[in-house]
Amino acid sequence: MSAPSGSGKTTLARYLISVQKLNFKFSVSATTRKKRDHEINGKDYFFFSTEEFKNSIENQDFIEYEKVYENMYYGTLKSELNNLIVNHNIVFDVDVLGAISLKNYFKSLAISIFIKPPSIDVLEKRLIDRKKNDPSEIKERVRKAEIEMKKEADFDTVIINENLDVAKQELIYKVENFLKWKLAYSLDKSIFFVILEYLKFASRKIYLSGTFLINKF
Repeated sequence: MSAPSGSGKTTLARYLISVQKLNFKFSVSATTRKKRDHEINGKDYFFFSTEEFKNSIENQDFIEYEKVYENMYYGTLKSELNNLIVNHNIVFDVDVLGAISLKNYFKSLAISIFIKPPSIDVLEKRLIDRKKNDPSEIKERVRKAEIEMKKEADFDTVIINENLDVAKQELIYKVENFLKWKLAYSLDKSIFFVILEYLKFASRKIYLSGTFLINKF
């Protein structure tokens, strides 16, 4: 899941995780940005110094990473993914280029969702109203958002977050449909694999004895 800063992607990601039947866990990203007062290291983000982040790049610790702003990096750690992927569906709350990289990595096993603000003007007002960034940062985020919104065609689906409750419903609907397809696809592959292996086994029996053997399971 990705979006320009201020589009509401983190709010929607947290809502998705709260729907217990979907069994989602949040993949905590690493970042070099300054920790905010309410944030907890290891829960909201893994906070790295720039030097630590660059060392992790050299050690190939990331599935993907991006330099989002000057001296500000974000990335998805392989260790975080390995801890979650066995028992859970995973939500990635990442920047636009990071989301495209993850989609290329996971291909049909993942759905990429672009959360879009109704307009650039609405986005700018949201950034101002949340009072987390100074005017120069807001200007930079709006400039970057104009570029990122041109990438929406690279995503599987787009949700316009004009009304949060409507966006939540649309998100759940699209994710549930994807999970149903993914389950059906994985079952089809499993059945094909079992049938293929059984036929290989049967062929060996035919070759060795000239007769079909019926096994009891």
